[in-house]
Amino acid sequence: MKILTLGAMLLSSGAAFAADLGPLVTPAEVQSADQPLVLDIRGEAYGQGHIAGAVAAPYALFRGPAENPGALVPEDQLEATLRSLGVTTDRPIVIVHQGKDDSDFGSAARVYWTLKSSGLEHLSILNGGMAAWADAGLPLETRAVEPVPSDINIEFSDRWLAKGDEVAQIVGGQRPARLLDARPVAFYQGQQSHPAATKPGTLPGAESVEHSVWFSGPTEVLDAAGAARVANGLGLKDGEEVVAFCNTGHWAATEWFALSELAGVPNVKLYPDSVVGWSQQGNEMANTPGLLQNLVNQIRGN
Repeated sequence: MKILTLGAMLLSSGAAFAADLGPLVTPAEVQSADQPLVLDIRGEAYGQGHIAGAVAAPYALFRGPAENPGALVPEDQLEATLRSLGVTTDRPIVIVHQGKDDSDFGSAARVYWTLKSSGLEHLSILNGGMAAWADAGLPLETRAVEPVPSDINIEFSDRWLAKGDEVAQIVGGQRPARLLDARPVAFYQGQQSHPAATKPGTLPGAESVEHSVWFSGPTEVLDAAGAARVANGLGLKDGEEVVAFCNTGHWAATEWFALSELAGVPNVKLYPDSVVGWSQQGNEMANTPGLLQNLVNQIRGN
């Protein structure tokens, strides 16, 4: 049985909501917040227990097809999804992932980036995810929540988006920017590759900055001061364009989130298609091993 939450009823009555919670929130802050819309992106785990009032919003709703998971969801499809979830422009949104490891955070960051690019401003991620909620000993419920559909209209912005042709200009030297590869170094070096990529390696001219550098613990992201220290260590120039990528725009979303939302770097973009999309277009790759090593990588299932 699905239930309507108090938050949903307040939403339908036109109630006002509190100001921003900030990009990262603790379990205690979520619990005491003024009726945020909690989007639980974990999928099947939602039914095993979730934050009271949370709406099921599986990560797959915000991802591309299996052959290119990083691809953008078409704008009309994304708008329909947000309407069905009850998303509005005025109500704060808290995104909740599982929090099983530092890789898992990328799902929350990718959803955050998607929502921000859709024009939403009051966005937060539960730092540490549901694991942090459980560690805090906070209650769960198992009844599914029925959101009140909204009539939101979106126009997807390219402000934080690096398109394929723009990346090609960066690689070709026609556009100045820093390319940051957020994958584990084995991918950067061409020792591993995503199954949907046509070849291993990285984008020519890219630097390796693993997504894991943005964490203070196994699942907790650095605070703003910590993220700023890491960003300063990269030697970014004022106003310099930065493009984060990975295999499918998942790990890179963490890099974008840490640089843009925590460290406050002003010109950071995400290349959502990343290496999978780049390689499938037949573009030049760097750090690509020879034929024999490619065969070894395929046998390993990388």
